[in-house]
Amino acid sequence: MGIPAWVWFVIAAVALVAGLVLLAADRTREGSRNRERQRWADLRGWQFVEEDERLARQWSGGAIGYFGAETAVNVVAGSTFTSDGRRPVFVFDIEADGQIPAVVVAVRCNRVHPVLVELWLASVPFQRADMPELLGPVGQRYAFADDPEGARRVITQELVDAADALGGDVGVAWLENEWVLASVAPQAGPSRLERLLRDLGEIADIVDPFDDEGSGRHWQQAPAPSSATAHQPPQNPQDHQQGPA
Repeated sequence: MGIPAWVWFVIAAVALVAGLVLLAADRTREGSRNRERQRWADLRGWQFVEEDERLARQWSGGAIGYFGAETAVNVVAGSTFTSDGRRPVFVFDIEADGQIPAVVVAVRCNRVHPVLVELWLASVPFQRADMPELLGPVGQRYAFADDPEGARRVITQELVDAADALGGDVGVAWLENEWVLASVAPQAGPSRLERLLRDLGEIADIVDPFDDEGSGRHWQQAPAPSSATAHQPPQNPQDHQQGPA
């Protein structure tokens, strides 16, 4: 005897309801993350935009390349102080295939890094199709670079120690262009992101130290975003290259 048609109807209805519940839960989490990130930006006097399609394309290494980031959402842009001065920063969720796999934190240096260097936790399945060359273990992480010789001049013991101190929830930290970046789990809240910003600021000071000739001045004169622009997206593509105010 076959299964009655009404049984299939009930199964389909249950599946539909379950799908709707999961979708509602995802939207609730996303809405909560959005509001929390915006409140944090407001408290710091930083800018917040819900989505920036160009920002994630500024980088191709680390978590950006690993997850195939398509856009940046819940974006915070501002500046923070390190021992070598004020540095522009970005904090944003990366979105790929409709999911948010990680939060990326980025701190800008005053110099462009000559090589791409990625420092991955050994516990992370970090392989991808266009992975840079493996250099080997450095502290608690594995180092990859697109220029091994140049990378060996960048990866000092001080840098290794600072990367080890980032924490086990930071799957990768990397240097790309003039930025120091790291990714952390998507549920990371403002307090965790604040600590990660401080830690990345220390790494930025290591790879981009202050000098007396002026090339190490890290945006000391950059003002905090005004309330009039606190929720406005950048007005032109050059905004990303100059960094946030």
